[in-house]
Amino acid sequence: MITKTRTAIVTGGSRGIGRAISIRLAKDGYAVVVNYIGNKEQADRTVADIKGLGGNALAIQGDVGNVEDMERLFATAVETFGSIDVVVNSAGIMPMLPIQEADMDAFDKVINVNLRGTFIVLGQAARHLERGGRIIALSSSVIAHSFPGYGPYIATKAGVEGLVRVLANEMRGRGITVNAIAPGPVGTDLFLEGKSEEQIARISGLATLEPRLGSPEEIAAAVSFLAGPDGTWINAQVLRVNGGMA
Repeated sequence: MITKTRTAIVTGGSRGIGRAISIRLAKDGYAVVVNYIGNKEQADRTVADIKGLGGNALAIQGDVGNVEDMERLFATAVETFGSIDVVVNSAGIMPMLPIQEADMDAFDKVINVNLRGTFIVLGQAARHLERGGRIIALSSSVIAHSFPGYGPYIATKAGVEGLVRVLANEMRGRGITVNAIAPGPVGTDLFLEGKSEEQIARISGLATLEPRLGSPEEIAAAVSFLAGPDGTWINAQVLRVNGGMA
């Protein structure tokens, strides 16, 4: 017999911001399905940490850009926990790709993960969530800037925000909110990889609240707010969690 419990799916949920979101939602009382693409060890560690806190979690491998993988992810979540209440699409990549180099293989990879993946995950969420569900996608505050090398990444995240607003309209009358969170620079491997100390310091200084990088836990707190009871009347919005990034 299936016992229904509040359940959240977090794609890219084993590392960085996704890991922090998984742990925070577990603390909020959700059973968490931690999706990962390749690092099983890290995913298992995240699940173990959640269980160590008294929570319930399950790691499921899958590529967000692959329809069959995401169908299996959502079906397994329902089979295991009875329903899905919150979906957070946190999976993403951020390679530096100057436009003039025209590296189409790298460009297609960014599109596949960040944009196609979001389209697939949001579609699955729309099919599976019941009334009162919450759909949250991760965008980026870097959209407001034109940093060299960020072209493909910015293009995908602009697309994410567009998809969120359209899906919110498509969910009209179903009691399901659809929002995005746009973090500023956060001190994760995804952000730090390939950057010099000078670049990191310059980007850290963009926050007007104080010159520093954000933490994964600060982004997870915003997700918790949108997923929780205080987020009921927030819909089709992009919450920029960036310390007042200029």
